Amino acid sequence: GGAALLPSMLMFGVILASSGLLLMIEKGILARVKPPPLHPAGGERSRRGGPEAPGDLDWQVLRDVRNRTIRAVCGQRAMPRSRRTVLRHLLVSDKYRFLYCYVPKVACSNWKRILKVLDGALESVDIKLKMDHKSDLVFLADMKPDEISYRLKHYYKFIFVRNPMERLLSAYRNKFGEIKEYQQKYGVEIVRRYRKNGGNSAGDDVTFSEFLRYLLDEEAERMNEHWMPIYNLCQPCAVRYDFIGSYERLNADANYVLERVQSPSFVRFPERQSWYKPVTAETLHYYLCNTQRRLIKELLPKYILDFSLFAYPLPNVSSEFCRQ
Repeated sequence: GGAALLPSMLMFGVILASSGLLLMIEKGILARVKPPPLHPAGGERSRRGGPEAPGDLDWQVLRDVRNRTIRAVCGQRAMPRSRRTVLRHLLVSDKYRFLYCYVPKVACSNWKRILKVLDGALESVDIKLKMDHKSDLVFLADMKPDEISYRLKHYYKFIFVRNPMERLLSAYRNKFGEIKEYQQKYGVEIVRRYRKNGGNSAGDDVTFSEFLRYLLDEEAERMNEHWMPIYNLCQPCAVRYDFIGSYERLNADANYVLERVQSPSFVRFPERQSWYKPVTAETLHYYLCNTQRRLIKELLPKYILDFSLFAYPLPNVSSEFCRQ
């Protein structure tokens, strides 16, 4: 009974928080909120050439919406709070006293590269080599309980988030279009499970619809990290983050964090690789509008906390929108 009640209580919390925030926006309350200082006093410009911090009004409103929603939703007693997963995703910099919860498909490889540079394991963020996602990195899960508690209490904590459907599409195109290991480990099984006479597939021809059907049948807590909901990965109800950056304004937010942790001026966020093909609004529009609406609507509850807590709009798959 408790398990059946949990999703409805979570949804109620999301709706309650979101409706209250929409009312505040409509009445102009958020626009009048004076945000706390985003950086140390002094008024200096960033050593990386940009403004001190992403402080425009739209960003301030977005930040306030996220903070208020997280507080409201996480205040619900039924919200799951588990540090088990997040400890494996929190990377530690003792030298610069910060914790970074990495989210796959949200520029986490570049952040890991920065951590290696800060720790002296890598000379520059521009060195061309395949990213090793384990070596030369310190994970909070590998520390003793008292060491974990101290760092959670005293270190600067941040995450970077992304539109949930865009992140899923990015994972789909990368893992099933380019990575043979994922094609063999997941692709073969997905095709066999969801396609008639799919037993001969090499796993490199998984359709986006088949991938979404697979996600529908998977428990969020047991998913591969590349498509596990951000909520489950980084547990914002169990860890209070000091900063939530956005993939949509990656460079500005990343440079703000680097300033905030007082990293050396020569350390900058890496430029996007020339070969990288980002998911554009047009690409996402194409995939969503060529997928059964029922499938997308059934999948949304699994990622509803990512949409709500991080203030992303639900995907528009109406007939009118898809005709455009």
